[in-house]
Formats: sequence, structure tokens, C-alpha cells
Amino acid sequence: MNKLLSQSKWARWTALAIVSFTMMAGYFMTDAMAPLKGMLEKTAGWDSTDYGFYNSAYGWFNVFLLMLFFGGLLLDKKGIRFTGKLATILMLIGSCIQFFSLRISPDGGTILGINSQVMNTALGFATFAVGVEVAGITVTKAIVKWFKGHEMALAMGLQVAVARIGTACALIFSNPIAKHFNGVSSSILFGCVLLTIGLLAFFMYSLLDKKFDKETGITGVSTEDEFKLSDIKVVLTNYGFWLIALLCVLFYSCVFPFLKYATDLMVNKFGVNEEWAGTIPGILPFGTILLTPLFGSIYDKKGKGATIMIIGALMLVGIHALFSIPFIDNWIFAVSLMILLGVAFSLVPSAMWPSVPKIIPEKQLGTAYALIFWTQNIGLMGVPYLIGVVLDKYCKTVSPEGAISYNYTIPMMIFTCFAIASVLVAVLIKKEDAKKGYGLELPNAKK
Repeated sequence: MNKLLSQSKWARWTALAIVSFTMMAGYFMTDAMAPLKGMLEKTAGWDSTDYGFYNSAYGWFNVFLLMLFFGGLLLDKKGIRFTGKLATILMLIGSCIQFFSLRISPDGGTILGINSQVMNTALGFATFAVGVEVAGITVTKAIVKWFKGHEMALAMGLQVAVARIGTACALIFSNPIAKHFNGVSSSILFGCVLLTIGLLAFFMYSLLDKKFDKETGITGVSTEDEFKLSDIKVVLTNYGFWLIALLCVLFYSCVFPFLKYATDLMVNKFGVNEEWAGTIPGILPFGTILLTPLFGSIYDKKGKGATIMIIGALMLVGIHALFSIPFIDNWIFAVSLMILLGVAFSLVPSAMWPSVPKIIPEKQLGTAYALIFWTQNIGLMGVPYLIGVVLDKYCKTVSPEGAISYNYTIPMMIFTCFAIASVLVAVLIKKEDAKKGYGLELPNAKK
């Protein structure tokens, strides 16, 4: 009897380690600009609206051109290896566009009424976003392929944990790198180097994955049934799927856009030095590194996936509500809230992503994950821009000396509202699971 590679712990964990590094490089680039808002205002003349516009570009192509949807179809039709390589190349191209746009000094020109440097950098970010989002669904499907019947939630949790090391490094080190090398483009260049290594890593994974497919062919096991366009209807008419997608967009709208402004929040509300203000939000990803795999392992062994999602969403409500209270401005309190946010940020994804294969058949997973990520991108596009506009219109103060400061009470109340909505959706997911018997409260690992 031939033993499949997926039945070898060494092989499947090696595959996981390789794709996790690629995603770590992508996550670094996603948040490389997050600690640089203040520097962009001082050196490049950006304002909060420009910064929000740039961050909203993350969803332009994914949402309006349906790139995530087509990426999901491509994944189900062409497979993990082809789609993953293409996605990583797009990440690198988009990052290079950002680097060269920031490297060139602003000339005062505009494109469609937007500062030309802001627009060009945003277009690069939009291109990068197509790659990183398609890479995300590709890696997720790869984990399902290698870990189905094994430690799937733990594997997904570990992948997210490793990837978020990239987020932590971006939040902590982007500002010091930019200051040391005299320019925000330096941090982007560092991300380009990481992505180049990540691209090479995915080519290494492809060799292992190809061997896996050959072995499954020998044993007569098919890991990917033939996909038909008509199968999209199965996904779109599944109420449980749309509840997961809605939870995804609401929950991540409370976290990722918040991280884009968290460094500026630390400076303006908690009085932290700008150069190291990113260290406090940088705590969040490090907490998830330990907790997401832990909660994933609990889901594997004990179940309670829907309950875990509700608890995480409830925690998020309390955390953002406390951040919005004006007189709470001690940096130690900010650190405590960020640690709790790390716990909440670990709970929901550790249960949400492994729950999708319980609702959607494997041959439609690429499309399902793509549609979830597409929905998520609506929030990642709209919320950062909304916060930027609110900051400029209602929260901005300019001193007689010309110093700019922001009051973050209203933005944090907006995040709190999104968190409350995510709790309601998580409750509906648990009710739907009880009605349809998806097994979200049951363990993943087979005994």
C-alpha cells in the first residue's frame, strides 16, 4: 500500500511551513504603511483622507472588477500551484509599483482630482491586494487539501499565526526602517525583498504539491473534483455560507482598518512616541501567534466552533467601546486592550475558516472562499476611507504652530458598531447550525 504524502506528518507540516512564509511576506506588505501615516503627512503632504483613500484601494480591483471571484474560479479550474504562483507574482508587481511611486517626489499634479503620488501608490496597492487575497484563498484550500481528516483547524491557525508575524513586523519596524533610510519607500522596498523570497518559497511548495497529486493519482484518490460553473449556485443559495461571509466582513472591518490607524491612535490619544507607537498594536499579532493555533486545536478536539465565534465577537465590542472613552488615555491601558484584542482576533478566525468546509463541498471551496474574501474586501475598501474622511472632517485640530492632532472618539465608536453587528450574525450562525446540522459545534479531527 502506498502511503500518501498527506498522511505523512513531515510532508504536510513542511508544506504548511512553506506557504505560511509566503503569506507572512504578503501580510508584511499589507501593513507596511500602517505606522507611516504621520510621516506621510509631514514629508509627502498627505492628509487623513489621502491615507484613507490609499488604504481603500485594497478592495478596488477585488470588489469592482470581481478579481477575487475570478481568482476562486481559476483556483478551482487550474489548481493550487498555478493560481498560487500567479498570485505571488501579482503581489510583487504591485509592491514594486508602490515603491517607485513613493520614491518619486510629489510633483503637485493630480489624477482624477487626487494627488498623483497618492493615486499611483494606491494603484500599486490595489494590484498587490489582488495577489495577496487570491494567495489567501489558495493557501486556505491547500491546507484543506493536505490536512483534511487531520489537524485542519490547528493548521489553519498556525498559518494565520505565522502570517501575522509579518503584520507585527510591519507595525513595529516600518517606522524605524523608514526613518533610518530617510523615506517611507524604504519599508516598501524591504517588503519587496520579502515577497521575492516568498515567490521562491511557493515554487518549492509546488514541487511537493505535484508529488502529492501524482501519489493520489496512483491510489485512485481525487483531491479535486471537476468544477462546473453551475456549482456556483450551490454556494450562492447557501444561507449558512452567507452568514459566515457577513461575519467575516463585519469582524475584519473592526480589526484590519483599525490596525491601519492604531499607530496614529497611540500617538494622538495615548501620547506614545511616533517612532515606536507601532510597537503597541504590534502586540496584537504576537498574541494571535500563540492563541489562534490553541483555539484551533480546541475546535479540532472539542468542537464548539459557533460558540467560539460568538465569544470573540463579544470581546471585540467591549474592547472598541473602551478605546472610544475619551478620558482613558494611559498607554498601559492601551497595551491591556491590545492584548485582549489579540485574544478576540484569535478566537473568531480559528473557528470561522475551518467551518467553511463543513458548509460547502470541497470542489466548490475555492469559489466559496473567494466570495467570502470578496465580501470582506468591501469592508476593507470602505471602512478605512470612511475613517480617514471622519478624521479630517470631525476630529482634526490644528494648533497655532501648525501641529495636527486627531480625536479618535468617533472612529472608535464606528468600530464598536461593526463589532455589535458581528455578534448578532455569530448568534444567527449558531442557530443555523442547530437547524441544518453542519456540525460547527462538533470536533474536526476524526478519531
